[in-house]
Amino acid sequence: MSGPAEQSPGPGDAGKPKEPEASGIDLARVALRAAREQARARGAAAQQKKQAKRGGGLRSGARADGRDPMALGSAINRLITERGWETPAAVGGVMGRWPQIVGEDLAKHTVPLRYDEEPDERVLTVQCDSTAWATQVRLLAPTLVARLNEDLGHGTVRMIKVLGPGGPARRYGPLRAPGSTGPGDTYG
Repeated sequence: MSGPAEQSPGPGDAGKPKEPEASGIDLARVALRAAREQARARGAAAQQKKQAKRGGGLRSGARADGRDPMALGSAINRLITERGWETPAAVGGVMGRWPQIVGEDLAKHTVPLRYDEEPDERVLTVQCDSTAWATQVRLLAPTLVARLNEDLGHGTVRMIKVLGPGGPARRYGPLRAPGSTGPGDTYG
């Protein structure tokens, strides 16, 4: 006798094609395929984890992408742009080209010290080697501001702060005149 799992074809089922039932071998193949895919995924994850520990990370392929090495100049320009350092870098370039911008005579007696990039300030501080040159630079300040803004872009430098010469270190000792503040009297 036939059991409940087996069904014999009836008189009306003779013309219909049989649907394949999943046999034990087919089920085993499906399970094996799923197990292989899971093992492959675990292996890939373990490989990435191992490379990350070694510092290797992902490797670059045949096509160019963001992980490829680049020239030093390109890397620096990219960093300057990403961080928003265009104005300070440009002013730093001006400090390096000071003699070409202000002229050889003025550059011999002046040194650009710092640039305050706050939007309200934008002050370039210049130190002179004598009070006479400090006075001369104060008179030339509007012309220098115009020349610097022409080179750097409008509004980059609003004002030039001129410092006189720094005197020698103040020493207090027995050879000081009463009421004197030392060499600061001369260089003020």
